[in-house]
Amino acid sequence: MEDDRIDLLAQVALWYYEDGLDQAAIAERINKSRSMVSRMLDQAREAGLVEVKVHYPLRTDAELERRLCAEFGLVSAHVLAEPPDDYGVLLKRLGELGARCLQQALHPGVIIGVSWGTAVHAVVSAMPSNPVPNATVVQLIGAVGHGDPLVDGAELGRWLAQKLHASFRFLSAPLLVEDEAVATALRRERTIEETLAVAARADVAVIGIGTPQPELSPLLRAGYASRAELESLIATGVVGDVVAHQFDENGQWLDISANRRAINLDAESLRRIPRIIAVSGGLGKARAILAGLRGHYCTCLVTDARTAQLVLELKRQAVTTRPASR
Repeated sequence: MEDDRIDLLAQVALWYYEDGLDQAAIAERINKSRSMVSRMLDQAREAGLVEVKVHYPLRTDAELERRLCAEFGLVSAHVLAEPPDDYGVLLKRLGELGARCLQQALHPGVIIGVSWGTAVHAVVSAMPSNPVPNATVVQLIGAVGHGDPLVDGAELGRWLAQKLHASFRFLSAPLLVEDEAVATALRRERTIEETLAVAARADVAVIGIGTPQPELSPLLRAGYASRAELESLIATGVVGDVVAHQFDENGQWLDISANRRAINLDAESLRRIPRIIAVSGGLGKARAILAGLRGHYCTCLVTDARTAQLVLELKRQAVTTRPASR
């Protein structure tokens, strides 16, 4: 009897959402009242028979995009106009913009490098299921940790591979290890070395830009660093990271223990990837984004208008306060 009820709810939902019949017409078909049809549509949604997706119009700011490209030598920039105040909603919108950029880079045989974190998760979540012949998804960064594997781990790359019907190369190592010698040995391990070699041949990469500020740090969220360790990174001059490469305000890679203990694609190989899509937004990320742009860690930036304006303002302030050379 329950199966019959589910079948009826599904049929009513199909008539309403797919065939465009109004509730009065459906009520007449099944000899029920219009209010009963309305309740049945609600029940169909509650039962998971109907998924409603709202395709929010993503308006962008062409002038800020032009300025970012001119100031930092980017190939492209995508700046969300009128960004929402809620950070979770902002990430979702930026993920949708990032997914558009990634789709433009797809072609048969493409190799896609992926980092992890909330911004990359937003991109993968927004990607449609669309098979790409002979595509490969490969991790750029170790991901065996304590965080959510669908956000901070290998399952994120596997999810993208499933959507594209692509093969998946898993980097079977943690992001950070306790000892530099262990990190060196792991990088030489055959399967890890082979995976990093595939990552170095990537045609396109999707990355985030991280900050050591505890409230936004992916390292803290994923259990790789404590608050005290983040404070230590800040004290050494770290303002941001990409693919676990910690850098200073000028985007310079720092020769510090955290960088030497990371299992990831090296910074120079990362920069040689032809198309690197960096997705990062929110005012708290502005200093890290500016430093990442100075370090030329991406060719395409996806961010929001408020953050883009602050990045440009911080750059202007740095130029005007720089001491005159003698």
